[in-house]
Amino acid sequence: MMKPLTIPRLCLLATLLAANAWGQAQPATAAAPVLSNAQVTEDALVDALAIEPLVSDAAASGATRGFRPAARPGTSSAAAPAKPAAPGKASLLITFATGSAELTPATLQVLQTVAKALQSDRLAGFAFRIEGHADPRGSADLNLKLSEERAQSVVAYLTGKLGVLPDRLQSVGKGATELLNAQQPDAAENRRVTIVTTQ
Repeated sequence: MMKPLTIPRLCLLATLLAANAWGQAQPATAAAPVLSNAQVTEDALVDALAIEPLVSDAAASGATRGFRPAARPGTSSAAAPAKPAAPGKASLLITFATGSAELTPATLQVLQTVAKALQSDRLAGFAFRIEGHADPRGSADLNLKLSEERAQSVVAYLTGKLGVLPDRLQSVGKGATELLNAQQPDAAENRRVTIVTTQ
């Protein structure tokens, strides 16, 4: 026989249900925007990849604008700790022929824009990870190797032909482990290159 619900138990149950509902209502972390063709502009890339300076809660809310509150005895006048900045990230639909890591003429044009963005004033001090992705057709080993070769092709072109300093770029193959469209495994967005700001 089930025990009757007392007031404390009812309060606990209500709290748990509310917390569960709140958690389900929160949006999932947004994926990096997938940029293709005309969307790959220097401004769009710089905005996606830039990591802005850290800002404290107090400064972000404007609480210290115009005056600086006096510190109480025994307390520090330092601002609240800064929130960590979200990493910069952009996914590009850099296309390859099936089973190939050779860059296409359309991709070479996109990479010229990428190089300009990486060499812009806002991104000049950062390093980047170039991640290759593959769709799940083929074996896991083949997809990993292919994604590594694709990332390496992009890095080689950016550094060898477009003047991006090699020590700013690192290539990584992700295989088919991070699908953007799991409902349609062969979708173009699953065969992409992602650029992640690392420092």
